[in-house]
Amino acid sequence: MRAKSRQWNFGLWRTSAAIAVVAAAGLAVAACSQAQSAGNYPAKPIRVHVPYGAGGVGDLTVRVLTQTLGENIKQRFVIENRPGAGGTIAMKSVLDAPPDGYALGEMGNGQSIAMTLFTNLPYDVLKDFSPVSIAGSFPVLIAVAGSSPYHSLKDVVEAAKKNPGKLNLGAINPGSTQNLSAHLFKQITGADFTIIPYRTTPDLLTALLRGDVDVGFDYYAAFQASLGDGKLRIIATSGDTRDPLLKDVPTAQESGFPEYVVTSWNGLTARAGTPPEIIKLLNTEVNRALESPQVQEKYRGLGIHASPSTPQGMHDRLAHDIAKWREVIDKAGIPKQ
Repeated sequence: MRAKSRQWNFGLWRTSAAIAVVAAAGLAVAACSQAQSAGNYPAKPIRVHVPYGAGGVGDLTVRVLTQTLGENIKQRFVIENRPGAGGTIAMKSVLDAPPDGYALGEMGNGQSIAMTLFTNLPYDVLKDFSPVSIAGSFPVLIAVAGSSPYHSLKDVVEAAKKNPGKLNLGAINPGSTQNLSAHLFKQITGADFTIIPYRTTPDLLTALLRGDVDVGFDYYAAFQASLGDGKLRIIATSGDTRDPLLKDVPTAQESGFPEYVVTSWNGLTARAGTPPEIIKLLNTEVNRALESPQVQEKYRGLGIHASPSTPQGMHDRLAHDIAKWREVIDKAGIPKQ
């Protein structure tokens, strides 16, 4: 009986050893294959899933960048616009692709907001993706009609405090950065504003010029066409420094509201599990492209600031913004979707 037991134990050990050898060989092959894949990258066009429609500031941030990026690495980038559902359609497309660096996503402030705004988000932006780099950033502009009696943020806040609930703040889409910027302004100033959401930027502009809203919150690209003829006046920007395109316009901090800083941004990300060598290569090349005069010049014309970062820097920015906008959303009582 003991002999049989020893024989069985030996047979079990031999089988286990064989399985371990096969498993180790499989891991070695996989590692070798991954290394070869990273070494040859990019060997085919790279698709970038964009959670915004064509022509907007988010779309243009990626299009301008990938044009130069593609020229530098001698490979084509294909932009796939997948707007809707708070960016989840585009981000899910990245997760559905293999983690080989050939499916990238545009991720930024909007995805930070979505982490709180959507109750059943099919991913975690901090765990399921491998950030590459921040690409562009841009402040929110705070505008009034050219005929408005308000010439500064202090004018607006003082008027709101004298007439609680009478002044209207306008911004697009509840849950957008612009809309939440208006809520944050209301929370920081303690003034009783009424916030009115609009479906599109043209709707907001019409309301501003018609006097339906007293103050509007949106990006430079949205207001640009109405600035030259004096119909619209920018009274402050939300960044931590003055906008180079609006050097005479003070920031909200300079206007007496040091806690009011909003900088929206977009960057590139890959799916978690993408080889580190590919993330490193992409980060290096993205940063090189962002430093090029052609990208910086095109960005400036759109009100975008080239904002290169490390992968960890982009991850940390996501984490910071998730916490920031969660507090704003909860205080404002904005319904979760």
